[in-house]
Amino acid sequence: MLHELVDDPAIDLTLEEISDVLKSDIRLLDSPEALGSTVSAQLALLASGVATARALQRHGVTCCAVAGLSVGAFAAAVVAETITLKDAVILVRSRAEKMAQLYPVGYGLAAIVGLNERQVTAIVNSVNTAATPVFVGNINAPRQIVIAGSIEGMQKALEEASRQGARKAELLHVSVPSHCPLLSSVSDSLRLQLNSMPLKAPKCPYIANVNARAVRSASAVATDLADNIAYGVRWHDATIVAEELGCNLFLEMPPGHTLTDLVEENVPGVTASVITTDLFRHVLRLAAV
Repeated sequence: MLHELVDDPAIDLTLEEISDVLKSDIRLLDSPEALGSTVSAQLALLASGVATARALQRHGVTCCAVAGLSVGAFAAAVVAETITLKDAVILVRSRAEKMAQLYPVGYGLAAIVGLNERQVTAIVNSVNTAATPVFVGNINAPRQIVIAGSIEGMQKALEEASRQGARKAELLHVSVPSHCPLLSSVSDSLRLQLNSMPLKAPKCPYIANVNARAVRSASAVATDLADNIAYGVRWHDATIVAEELGCNLFLEMPPGHTLTDLVEENVPGVTASVITTDLFRHVLRLAAV
């Protein structure tokens, strides 16, 4: 995901800045083997998001709001200038390392498509136990919901979801139970780190993960960055809020197109696209008009 970014000086400068913080080349994390680790994956996602956004900004492209799903929230906070890139790297590395240490095996995420939040919540509550914990995680769309917890607990929930008519109910290739109470200690650690970092009010509205509110204070952004790992992400609501703020062009930082697909499903009528090399050139032509 770092070797196929757009061609722009801002990309190299950003990757070098991150490498300086890590004391190693961030590009070395961009391999199938390295990306099997949540630490490498989260740092690479941060790098990709910030670097691509800075490439756009270098050509005068500005945003009316920022939002990022999960670790993408840290990139959004950097783009909004609430936290520095250096501090974001420190936070994301700490976040990922603690997540991996807490649940090295037997936990993760799963997706349920075709049932609503009420139905999934009822299923999760019926199978959740102390021995096999499982929780509702991200609400990506009204009928696309992610659950988190133990593999055993999630498998029970997926079986019941299939019985109730889910179109898809499957484990995801994620090795940690993100966005649920199992990671409350990680949230507490992030909060302590954020309290010692210099923060600024965002330059544009930052749409929070936990409550999908457009927040405008440094303290509110910091709260969301700390809390989002222990709570579900209300991404569907966040996209609605962005539209209500007047956003009619949603640009997804690479890699992948999942968020673009969700925007097109959640907010019909707006334009959503992933920043590829061709689209980058097109956006720059529009910005120059």
